Amino acid sequence: MSVNGKTILITGASRGIGAAAARAFAEAGANVVLSARSRDAISSLAESIGGSAHAVPCDVSRFQDIATAVNVCIDRFGSLDVLVGNAAAIEPISHLEKADHNAWSQSLDINVKGVFYGIRAAMPIMRASGGGTIITIGSGAASHALEGWSSYCASKAAVAMLMLCANKEGRDAGIRAVSLSPGTVATQMQRKIKASGINPVSQLDWSEHIPPEWPAKTLVWMCTEDADEFVGREIQLRDSEIRRRVGLI
Repeated sequence: MSVNGKTILITGASRGIGAAAARAFAEAGANVVLSARSRDAISSLAESIGGSAHAVPCDVSRFQDIATAVNVCIDRFGSLDVLVGNAAAIEPISHLEKADHNAWSQSLDINVKGVFYGIRAAMPIMRASGGGTIITIGSGAASHALEGWSSYCASKAAVAMLMLCANKEGRDAGIRAVSLSPGTVATQMQRKIKASGINPVSQLDWSEHIPPEWPAKTLVWMCTEDADEFVGREIQLRDSEIRRRVGLI
């Protein structure tokens, strides 16, 4: 199994893991549809990649935006083979008793509804075509409470269950649902965490974060047969054996 010639839809593709994944998939021969709210950023990235990339401005908290991005995959490249649900927000970083309720709600709109909308739009297409791969970005925050991260922790726990449901409902149709927990990655999100000064993650030295190219390369590997044993599960990039299989060590 190879991603060469396949079509990959990546949400949150304007920076960080999403942008690195776009480059990694394109280098592996895939067509990439880049979605994010930042039109300029994804347009510039698509231009730098070339004809195998196309940018679609998209707010994942709106189902119609996701449905449009899925349709663009079909219209532009003829298929949708892989969905990478990467878009997520860490804000609000705040104690529960002081959290802005509107910001807290918006976080779940992006982190949970955005993942569901992607799955909802992609699964019928994949089922009709005989299969596909749905990948989400997991986190240790799904199972470990962290001070100030109530919305993020709750979101990631919900997404973990969404992926279990996607696996149960889609496996017989050839749909591979799998999640990646990358650990801490040197992205803009980590800069926001650092600035907050809340909980031990904000105290980590920048050198302790892995580069976004590592999870990007892992996402490509997750679409191959070598990762089939992890379908329906979450892959931990902190695991040295996983890093070896991906080719990071």
